[in-house]
Amino acid sequence: MTRSVVLLGSTGSIGTQSLDVIARNPGGFRVAALAAGGARVDLLARQAAEFRPEAVAVADPAAVPALREALSALGVTAKVLAGPEGVAEAAAWPSDVVLNGITGALGLTSTLAALKAGRTLALANKESLIVGGPLVKRLAGPGQLIPVDSEHSALAQCLWAASPTGHDPSAVRRLIVTASGGPFRGRPRAELTGVTPEQALAHPTWSMGPVITVNSATLVNKGLEVIEAHLLFDIGFDRITVVVHPQSMIHSMVEFTDGSVVAQASPPDMRLPISLALGWPGRVAGAASPVDWTRAHTWTFEPLDDEAFPAVALARHVGEAGGTAPAVYNAANEVCVEAFLAGRLPFPGIVDTVAAVVAEHTVTEAGSVEEVLAADTWARVRARELTGAA
Repeated sequence: MTRSVVLLGSTGSIGTQSLDVIARNPGGFRVAALAAGGARVDLLARQAAEFRPEAVAVADPAAVPALREALSALGVTAKVLAGPEGVAEAAAWPSDVVLNGITGALGLTSTLAALKAGRTLALANKESLIVGGPLVKRLAGPGQLIPVDSEHSALAQCLWAASPTGHDPSAVRRLIVTASGGPFRGRPRAELTGVTPEQALAHPTWSMGPVITVNSATLVNKGLEVIEAHLLFDIGFDRITVVVHPQSMIHSMVEFTDGSVVAQASPPDMRLPISLALGWPGRVAGAASPVDWTRAHTWTFEPLDDEAFPAVALARHVGEAGGTAPAVYNAANEVCVEAFLAGRLPFPGIVDTVAAVVAEHTVTEAGSVEEVLAADTWARVRARELTGAA
């Protein structure tokens, strides 16, 4: 049976890889709607021409004229949706699964729209779960939220393999989230002050956008993943461990109360977790290449250096505080990454400044989108002040 897919963030890294999976499985999937920010209108139009969705949304209203012109030139007659509300409309478009690959906190409204519409949500936008955790958890029904991050996809597979009849948190001793360690693995904090944006963007394993790549270098991304794992699998922060695994072949593990450990292994290729999320609980044959067991392999594991990379410890603190604290952590970090890339902030200053903003924030319940967005806005303003961008 062909599954209809709405793809949000189609021109980004996750979006283009998702379309690659869909293109190679034309009998398994069809595209119902596409949405993107608006910075790459020509690419969005070409995607629409190839996959013929019923609707195309662009978050930036100013990009609509150029999009209409590009679609017309390619003979595409899809309905054009404009602005953040247009992207949210696309998220609720009739479909079997919505893959949210929008980067940043802007993905929250689309996540909520998809869940309210009863769609199965393949979530690559971890920030919407981090920022609006209570709101998302309140709306998501059983089996409605499928992780796309390689680490959380791995955890879901490990949990399902060990207990296919249902996840039992009481049987889990701990979740073990693996981290590549980024480009600065093994360096002490004192050696990180002079790190350049070019060095931070040179990730040893994954090809990602600039914000996510810098987040991987600071390990803020891993901190966000710890919070996400807690929210997805209902496991306490004291039972979630981060382990550095430079080869990025084991994407995460689950240790059970009887002492056994189940791990998910595959070469680093996001098409595997993407295909699994699109087809869940079925698997898409040939989505990615498996491990070549005819060759010798050496896989190593190291403890995380919390002194050099304090982002994970800060994320645990933020996650335990709950409410609006994770939204502040995420928003302040996005501003600090911008400041680092612009040369206004040293590399260690990213997490140091995030910690300062978090310390100043008075945590509230996060009971509404407005409350969450207000905390997000406050954190951005305060981070800009501290980084000299205000």
